[in-house]
Amino acid sequence: MSKTLRIAMAQFDFPVGDVNGNAARIAGMIDFARDRLDADVVLFPELALSGYPPEDLLYRPSFLQDCEAALQAIALQTHGIVVVVGWPQAAGAVVYNAASVLRDGGIEVTYRKRELPNYAVFDDRRYFDVDPDRDDCVFEVNGVQIGVLICEDLWFAEPLATTVTAGAELALVLNASPFERDKHAQRDALLAQRVAESGVAIAYLNMVGGQDALVFDGASVVADADGTLSPAAAAFTDQWLLVEFDQASRKFSPLQWEADGDESRDALAWRAVVRGTHDYCHKNGFEKVWLGLSGGIDSSVVLAIAVDALGAENVTAVRMPSRYTAGLSNDLAQDQCDVLGVKLIALPIEKPFQAYLDTLAETFAGLAVDTTEENLQSRIRGGLLMALSNKLGGLLLTTGNKSEYAVGYATIYGDMCGGYAPIKDLYKTEVFDLARWRNTVGGAPVIPQAVIDRPPSAELRDNQKDQDSLPPYDVLDAILLRNIDQEQSRAEIVAAGFDPEIVDRMLRLVRISEWKRHQSAPGPKVSRRAFGRERRYPITNGYRG
Repeated sequence: MSKTLRIAMAQFDFPVGDVNGNAARIAGMIDFARDRLDADVVLFPELALSGYPPEDLLYRPSFLQDCEAALQAIALQTHGIVVVVGWPQAAGAVVYNAASVLRDGGIEVTYRKRELPNYAVFDDRRYFDVDPDRDDCVFEVNGVQIGVLICEDLWFAEPLATTVTAGAELALVLNASPFERDKHAQRDALLAQRVAESGVAIAYLNMVGGQDALVFDGASVVADADGTLSPAAAAFTDQWLLVEFDQASRKFSPLQWEADGDESRDALAWRAVVRGTHDYCHKNGFEKVWLGLSGGIDSSVVLAIAVDALGAENVTAVRMPSRYTAGLSNDLAQDQCDVLGVKLIALPIEKPFQAYLDTLAETFAGLAVDTTEENLQSRIRGGLLMALSNKLGGLLLTTGNKSEYAVGYATIYGDMCGGYAPIKDLYKTEVFDLARWRNTVGGAPVIPQAVIDRPPSAELRDNQKDQDSLPPYDVLDAILLRNIDQEQSRAEIVAAGFDPEIVDRMLRLVRISEWKRHQSAPGPKVSRRAFGRERRYPITNGYRG
């Protein structure tokens, strides 16, 4: 007789370091899955007990002891349901990325992750060891043989193959896989490949939520043994996923499954930066945010992100006009705040700017005006914004984009001031794309069309345009994408048809701006190669390839 299995998948956020809070939530979720969802098995994400990634917390013996004690306490309370939960397991001098099966008041078996990623944002080999015994994990529930894998294990053929050899008919995969653009298609192709190789069904559960520069999208999937994939669960959404697995057909039937309505590149990127901003603020104790609003595209998009993330009542925009600020900039800033319902205050910078010029006049006598005076304006603005944040509370959001950070077209201790950078991993052309997309959803446009249409300008001197200093953004971003995200050399970029002089000038700017990026605020990763923990170049660097 065919057996069925009801599986609850907890696509939720488990904050890093909150061992007691995570343990309490997991215990409550186990009861909910058993009593309200009538589940036979409940699955939690990779390292759910500690949060992911715990980084150097794993070097603290007390942290590891607390994780083990919490797991033991959860196990004692587990009855009437089988639980699979991820946690960091200390075993003497080594630590394993582990998943334990809890049943009937105890820990039945513990699986240790076999493949440890050590690329991009992943540092697993810094913290974890591989069990030399490499034991497979297969356990039985309702007559169904279930295997367990953890994240990177699925990207290699052997772990699933040996688990199937050990008798698994179904594989549960715990994941903490951060979002990046175009990753969903790659993941779906992998799942289809593994199912075709193994003949087993796969339930793929991914964590959701923001953690510093990482954003986990959830977007969990189940794949039938015949290769049919379910629509991905709604990305960046905390939710219970409930499926029924049929042993005879090795297929899943969704019982509770909110799928994604819009998986376009811009929709996912927008939701990534909104979720990243929301979670960074709330997890670090900030209910309110500030930002400087110039009437330009970057600050306008950041304002819209902040409102979507935190609500208009928790956002204050600051307009800081100078002698070079166009009247249109002031008007557009006011127009956007009116549409969004955001408070806007004005702090003109003419007086402090003139005071700086007067103070420096004797020292600068005989020297031509240059970017020094331009940067003074930006640093005055940064100082004012930090003062508001210090005095009145709230986090300052900075508004720089990836193009600017790449070539140093941003003022350190000026417009780079702030605690979080929502569009740090979006090139300027992508910022424009997101602005256009956001204006198509949710009713009335939230970014004035004139902001999107006008040529970008820092407005730090008369009639200034970004293209006075940089090539057009479509050209610049194409060069940067090849060099930064695709790691192409100067020769490869030139061979693709770009002007050698422009390439040389832009790559030089990328090299000499590394020191600025090392001091920049964190921001949500959306690309393959984000600045920060993913792209880590030395400041002092003689390579010119």
